Amino acid sequence: MSWIDWGILFGTLAIIVIYGVYKTRKNSNLEGYLKGNNTDSWATIGLSVMATQASAITFLSTPGQAYESGMGFVQFYFGLPIAMIIISVFILPIYYKLKVFTAYQYLEQRFDVKVRSLTAFLFLVSRGLAAGLTIYAPAIILTSLLGWNLQLTCILIGTLVIVYTVSGGSRAVSLTQKWQMAIIMIGMFIAFYFILDSFPDNVGFSEGLDIAGAMNKMQIINTSTDITEKYTLLSGFTGAIFLFLSYFGTDQSQVQRYLGGKSLKASRIGLMFNGLVKIPMQFFILLVGVMLFVSFQFNKPPVIFNASTTKITANDDDSLRMIDQQYNEVFIAKQNALDQYLSGDEAQLKSAASFEKELVDIRSEYKDRLKTLDENYEKEDNDFIFLSFVLDYMPVGLIGLLLAVIFSAAMSSTAGELNALASTTTIDYYKKFFSKSDDDKKDVRVSKLLTVGWGILAIVVALVAGLFDNLIELVNIIGSLFYGTILGVFLLAFFIKFVKARSAFIAALIGQSSVLILHYLTVQGMVDLSYLLYNIIGSFIVVLAGITIEMLVPQKEKT
Repeated sequence: MSWIDWGILFGTLAIIVIYGVYKTRKNSNLEGYLKGNNTDSWATIGLSVMATQASAITFLSTPGQAYESGMGFVQFYFGLPIAMIIISVFILPIYYKLKVFTAYQYLEQRFDVKVRSLTAFLFLVSRGLAAGLTIYAPAIILTSLLGWNLQLTCILIGTLVIVYTVSGGSRAVSLTQKWQMAIIMIGMFIAFYFILDSFPDNVGFSEGLDIAGAMNKMQIINTSTDITEKYTLLSGFTGAIFLFLSYFGTDQSQVQRYLGGKSLKASRIGLMFNGLVKIPMQFFILLVGVMLFVSFQFNKPPVIFNASTTKITANDDDSLRMIDQQYNEVFIAKQNALDQYLSGDEAQLKSAASFEKELVDIRSEYKDRLKTLDENYEKEDNDFIFLSFVLDYMPVGLIGLLLAVIFSAAMSSTAGELNALASTTTIDYYKKFFSKSDDDKKDVRVSKLLTVGWGILAIVVALVAGLFDNLIELVNIIGSLFYGTILGVFLLAFFIKFVKARSAFIAALIGQSSVLILHYLTVQGMVDLSYLLYNIIGSFIVVLAGITIEMLVPQKEKT
């Protein structure tokens, strides 16, 4: 990296931090610190909600997923607008009417303090783990490709987030996220332009789509009803809806974003903005990955994208050298087929697709062999693909901007999570069990200290985390392990009025235990389920158990 890239990277990050600190320096009461004095417009809410969900993992992992598997992941978001409508109609009015700081305060009014505390605890566990992952994901990839120190990179990202989140609270998070989203999308459009520019002169966007389609990268809709498949139309309108209902309706990291709205109307419009814009945004990010795949049909990609994670090369092993030679020969054959296709022989496109399948098998063989030589080598390298292109093909200056995009995405998501973790701990535990005073200044100080504490914990989680098959899937898996139970409790609270506190509490324990057992069986290969179904199963078990327990052992209504 040149000094220009370093300057753009750290200059962008410094401006974001300074802006957040300056604009929110006068927050002195708990209302202002945790809810921003209800001053956010619908646009700020919508962008803030999107930024909290769209972490660095989205912009690193999603293009890599599209490169490997195509556009099918976009189906995951098809149920989002429906979830936004349900939340806006049924859930938002209750939060605004009760003037709550956290979603879990409502559960005490509906049930009791045990149900409130249990649900808040499940949120703290799931979101605390996710906060560490949103720091670790960009750090591990940046350090692998750039040679940075992993521990220092995690600490840098976490510290920058802590500074402005502690300083300005919820308002600082929302304001900075608005500008972070602008930087992120500008950077992605620039990257898209340079990906298309890397095509040969006789290949344009339409030809790129044809090539991607012939190689099965443009299948958007999968109508399969097989519940073991992760991304289908069925899962997008069932399991994903339950995940989004729980995430946006009951997860404090999102609830806090729209509780700071100027009005109920502003919050509703902000949520609907997110529901409608998120799908085309995700479609575009996936399309970036697909066009990157097309670019590497003409510009030979490395056999492995994360070569920096191992010291072994083809020069060190005869088997690797032979596989590498075979890879080069098949790639040349594929290029010849593509050249003939572009010259008018359309039948050669099928030949090129066949050669591409062969290259995938060769890459897999190479990684298997490398794994036997170096047990520390991680075979999954989807998350390295996009950043590899940025470093190898982007001009000086723009590399710094794209790295700033990744850092900004990590900071925006982590800031929303730390703010929500501190708010939940302050309101649902500290204010509830340890301090009943109305000393606003003291409460704000405690909330700031808790923000620092959660930030340090997130950094620690990042420092001990390990690389996974695909990072964006890992985030959703962590959420799915807990969101079904949390959503089930809220469904009981909102819609099944005869179920009382004891039944809801026991049902939550049963639901959470069932999901964790089911996930263990899935990991062990004893059952085969998509993780998206955890959300449906968990919430269904909680609702069914709550109703059953209440009917079998009715409770007396508290007066």
